[in-house]
Amino acid sequence: MKAKPFQDLDEPAARLGEHLRAGRRRRFPADTQGDFARRVGVSRYTYQKMEQGDPRVSLGSYLRAADLLGILEQVVAGFEPPRPSLFERRESTE
Repeated sequence: MKAKPFQDLDEPAARLGEHLRAGRRRRFPADTQGDFARRVGVSRYTYQKMEQGDPRVSLGSYLRAADLLGILEQVVAGFEPPRPSLFERRESTE
C-alpha cells in the first residue's frame, strides 16, 4: 500500500480546535479559556492556540485536555492500526 502524500494540516487542526472548544463548553460550562487552561496545565495563551488548532502545541497538552474531557481512550484508539479485513486475512494464509 502506497503512503498518501503529506496533506495540509490547517483544516484538520482547525476541526480539532473546534471539537476541543465544544468539549470544554459541554463538560465544564462555567470554565473560561483561562480556567480550563489551568486544569490542563498550560497558559491561557497556549490554550487559545489549542482551540485555534495550532499544531505546534505539544501533543501532551492535547492529551491532558482529552483526559479532562473524558475522551483520552478514544484519542489513543484513533492511532490503532487498521485491522485487516476478512479477505485480507484469508489471502495471507493461503
